[in-house]
Amino acid sequence: MQLIKKYFPQLNDIQLNKLLHFEKLIKEWNKKINLVSRKDVENFQINHLIHSLSISKLILFEPKTKVLDIGTGGGLPGIPLAIFFPKTMFHLVDRKQKKIDVLKNIIIELDLKNVIVERIDAQDISNEYDFILNRAVSSTENILSISRNKIKTNSFNKIQNGIICLKGGNLENETVKLKNFEIVNLNKIFSEPFFETKKILYIPNPYTHMDNQ
Repeated sequence: MQLIKKYFPQLNDIQLNKLLHFEKLIKEWNKKINLVSRKDVENFQINHLIHSLSISKLILFEPKTKVLDIGTGGGLPGIPLAIFFPKTMFHLVDRKQKKIDVLKNIIIELDLKNVIVERIDAQDISNEYDFILNRAVSSTENILSISRNKIKTNSFNKIQNGIICLKGGNLENETVKLKNFEIVNLNKIFSEPFFETKKILYIPNPYTHMDNQ
């Protein structure tokens, strides 16, 4: 936990304990169902917790912000962020019922009141959100397609509503058609080798302009 304390000193003891408990639950469930890659589950704090929480270096979600986590898998990045931002509402979706069933158990164990998990194809979601998250499970083009009509027009956070993706490698091909985007190189923030090629891709709502500019 020392690394998490180092990079995210604003976390209190309750939040830190919940992150530890989440790690324990994932490792237990991962023996039965493949929630996260078994090859790096032993590096869970760096590869999954800190990586998920890195989004807080881009934005500190305001209370009542609504966030959709597409293809959440093992609840990443949604659950760590829900622990970090207890006044932000998170909707975690995945197409695999077994994973959703496990996540329902996990959020009960962690007593997370700000998380809803659901088995649904993201294309079929009709709600609108302030931000849409994705962690390297889909191409940027696909996420843009899925996000159409799902991002609220009015923004009240410090950055415009939009899409936030955790990515790795060279993003040139994925961003060539984007008119407006920002890349955060995580190796500028975190010194661990895992983050050498890791990035946050932030795309302000590509379908509308902010009404309150």
